[in-house]
Amino acid sequence: MANLTTTYMGVELKNPLILGASNLVSKPDVIKQIEEAGIGAIVYRSLFEEQIQLESLQMDELLSEYENRNAEMTDLFPGLKHAGPKEHLYNVEKLVKSVDVPVFASLNAIYEPTWVEYAQELEKTGVAGLEINLYAVPGYFEVTGESIEDKQVQIVKAIKQVVKIPVSVKMSLFYTNPLNFIKKVDEAGADGYVLFNRFFQPEIDIEKEEYFYPWELSNPKDHMVGLRYAGLLHGNVEGSVCISRGIYDANDVIKMLLAGADVVQVVSTIYRNSPSVVSDILMDINKWMDDKGYKTLDDFRGKLSRKSMKDPFAYQRAQYVDILTKSEDIFKKYPMV
Repeated sequence: MANLTTTYMGVELKNPLILGASNLVSKPDVIKQIEEAGIGAIVYRSLFEEQIQLESLQMDELLSEYENRNAEMTDLFPGLKHAGPKEHLYNVEKLVKSVDVPVFASLNAIYEPTWVEYAQELEKTGVAGLEINLYAVPGYFEVTGESIEDKQVQIVKAIKQVVKIPVSVKMSLFYTNPLNFIKKVDEAGADGYVLFNRFFQPEIDIEKEEYFYPWELSNPKDHMVGLRYAGLLHGNVEGSVCISRGIYDANDVIKMLLAGADVVQVVSTIYRNSPSVVSDILMDINKWMDDKGYKTLDDFRGKLSRKSMKDPFAYQRAQYVDILTKSEDIFKKYPMV
């Protein structure tokens, strides 16, 4: 049987499948099934700046409500040690101690002091690494893309200065040149890149004439953009490459590894197909490797990356032009009546 062990940001994993950040971690029985199915690592769901600030404000209000009470009432709030963000930290630590695979924390903050403080707090839980979600919603015409990128690079540097665990950057595709930004954070010390973050966008209910946010899973083909960037990044950055969207089966995982990814994250396929899909994926990867004669993942990882391929135009504009010049072929697949 093939050897599926790999490393992600210097952390050894028994295979390249990581459970991405999601609410699945709130279900102990589900996590147990996912672990038994063979998952290589788990990312705990994100701790958000808004959550920290809102719960801190609520706590202040609760405390001030009783500020004139008797000084002897020292046990008025005996359960506060796990309240708010502390509860999140407590649950992260609890998961770390309850599973036999590496656990990574996830942080989604706004202000640098919060990034730094909670990166340190999450490190104390015993996690193997930290995933930081960099996302700036355009809200002002005056803010330049360069200023946003500079601020985010500074956040990476600030976090790396205060923690010893590896740090990955889960980023969006909304940069003028994602490769350039990844290179910047790579030079700033990031240990890995999760490509790409999936953001929930507002939808409009035309009957109620109001906004709402639909809960939708990723689609099987959402991995195609990540595939391209895995191929472009392999061998050109120091950090590990992780693809996180639209990974549904073994074929998807194998494609990412051939392009140059180190690991992948899965979430939607577990929601759709149950935790047992993890063991199905691993079994099918093993079979494919055995059929091909590959003993380890490194035997074929990056085989189809830009750096390894002889065709210099495989990832360039020429590929796009070639597809469009053969656009009539679409009628062979989708004949018009």
